[in-house]
Amino acid sequence: MLNEEVTLRKLEILCSFVRTGSLAKTADELHLSSVSIHKALHSLENGVGCPLFIKEGRQLKALPAALYLAEMSVDMLGDIERVLKKTRAKAGIDTGQIRLGSMYSLTANIIPRMIMGTKIRRPDLDIDLHLGSNEELMKKLSEGSVDAVVIATPSGDLPAGVQVVSLFDDQLYFASSKMSKPKEVNIDLADYQNEKFLTLQDGFATTSGFYDAFKLAGFKPQVVMKVGDIFSLMNMVSGDLGKSLLPGRVKALMGDAIVFTPLLSKYEVTQHIALMYLQVNESNPNILALAAEARMMHRNNL
Repeated sequence: MLNEEVTLRKLEILCSFVRTGSLAKTADELHLSSVSIHKALHSLENGVGCPLFIKEGRQLKALPAALYLAEMSVDMLGDIERVLKKTRAKAGIDTGQIRLGSMYSLTANIIPRMIMGTKIRRPDLDIDLHLGSNEELMKKLSEGSVDAVVIATPSGDLPAGVQVVSLFDDQLYFASSKMSKPKEVNIDLADYQNEKFLTLQDGFATTSGFYDAFKLAGFKPQVVMKVGDIFSLMNMVSGDLGKSLLPGRVKALMGDAIVFTPLLSKYEVTQHIALMYLQVNESNPNILALAAEARMMHRNNL
């Protein structure tokens, strides 16, 4: 059973002390006196029931037990903060900030416009942008470490309680450098069984669509390289290191160096791009503003 001397505040102080290595620095960080920090750590030690610190001269040094407790406490304090945030959101309390997740491919056009439009609706709102793959961002949304995401809607069933606001549909194109521009107007993937291909790492929506298209073509592509973001992939393609399949939304970024050729209709793969957030946050005014902006962009065809 927990001792009453073990509190979240004292664990927070411990984490700060282990990170800074100094009573004075911890006091400055937490806006407390060094005496208060020392008392809190001593009280925590009593509550835990084992030595956490030793004195080296006038300095206090954390023992391995304290380092372990601090390491475990960081995750626990983060979990508690997320629980409290969800609790405030459920009550409809405005925190003045939202954490928005996005795919890399949307940051050149869609996301800046969405952020600007949302800030017009909520001028004092701070938006913290998190970039990643579809898989990473969906996990962060489910865990509550982001408040909303703009990604390609997963092909499987969505987790319970996820709200979806559609933005637009996008197609994958055969992407090649200007140096190796295809002669065909529409690409038959079956003609490229011996071609070298590049793609993104697993977890990205474009990677899933890439393999879906080749599955329709009836063969496994020869992938010679996988990269971690779409901008690096486009640079590789423009340098003629291989071909790829890229979404139409990135055409404007390197249209002078990459040729985007449509696939035959039988190989078409559609990505449904949408804003998603947890139903528990739907009363949050900031989320409502973000969703309203997404709906307006959808109505206006972006």
